[in-house]
Amino acid sequence: MTQTRNIPLTILYETKLALNQAVLWLWIKLGWVKSILIVPYEGFGNEREILLVGRVIRDNRVGASTPEDSVWQNIGKMRRRFMTVVIPGVVVKANFQGEEYLAKTDEEGYFEFKIHPRESIQISSRWQQIELILQDQVIRNQGEVKARGDVFLPVGQIDYGIISDVDDTIIPTGAMRMTEMLKTTFVKNAHTRVPFPGVSAFYKALQKGSDGIESNPFFYVSSSPWNLYDFLHELLQIHHIPKGPLMLRDIGLSRTELISGDHSEHKLTQIRQILSTYVELPFLLFGDSGQEDPTIYLQVVKEFPRRILAIFIRDVHSPRHDMVEKIRLELKALGVEMLLVKNTLEASHYALQKGWVLEEDIEGIASEKVKDELDNE
Repeated sequence: MTQTRNIPLTILYETKLALNQAVLWLWIKLGWVKSILIVPYEGFGNEREILLVGRVIRDNRVGASTPEDSVWQNIGKMRRRFMTVVIPGVVVKANFQGEEYLAKTDEEGYFEFKIHPRESIQISSRWQQIELILQDQVIRNQGEVKARGDVFLPVGQIDYGIISDVDDTIIPTGAMRMTEMLKTTFVKNAHTRVPFPGVSAFYKALQKGSDGIESNPFFYVSSSPWNLYDFLHELLQIHHIPKGPLMLRDIGLSRTELISGDHSEHKLTQIRQILSTYVELPFLLFGDSGQEDPTIYLQVVKEFPRRILAIFIRDVHSPRHDMVEKIRLELKALGVEMLLVKNTLEASHYALQKGWVLEEDIEGIASEKVKDELDNE
């Protein structure tokens, strides 16, 4: 549906773009842009097509975090993440399996590759790399700017896929309380922000499924901004949560919205893309009761009948119980069970009953949950 043109917002947006261009030009002239980065976001695809997106930015020199980082170091790094200087209008080349593809960054520095090779993609492992090379010179003495983007491709026997929210589903965020969310986001880092107890062991059990082979794919769909990509990617790695594409959103002023990127529409769009890419694969959905996940997942079930095995909703906001219960009954009538769970162990026992995880993994989930709870204290 075409969005109505909002003239005041359009003027504001065009002014913002002009200011960004002026700042970029000035910083380059003053030598404040020392190096350029291609930041690829993990992509996914099948034997016929691959989707890979990313951004070209000034190197903001955030670097990896450590458990010893101070509050002020964490605040400083988070500030740099949100003070991104983007590089619009430059061409990025992708090399994959002997073929080349070109894409140009948009006004916000984003590029997108939708790769459709002339021949079927040769899939040798679950994760393939695409070489990315910047084709334009932006600064003096730039040198070659390269990166490698990881893309997930299905390999082997897959029982099901998992689509999971992040905030208040994997890690406590307090998204319903703005001051708490801002404090958590800026004061802590990937080491000191810890997932809900037992999440890592449970998600690894789901990745293994019923055959014990780590082949079931994960996709993380979140309303967090792309500025937090490196932070969330690092958090998943540090806490041993299965690797999977992270699909975030662009927020901020646009031509039609003061804060672009509608929460529900963003999630629906990304989930539709995943389910349309893997048309024969059933999925488990994970979310929380804090925002709109139950409503979004109900719409998914309606649009993709017989594709959703079950829905797990972490209970983080009791005032929404009546709404969640209403949606649960509607989903049940559509043949999909939605569980409102208090903790990870409760969810894992249901998965065991359904044969989605192995019994031998339940003890490990329970042990990790206890250990995580003690560590959190």
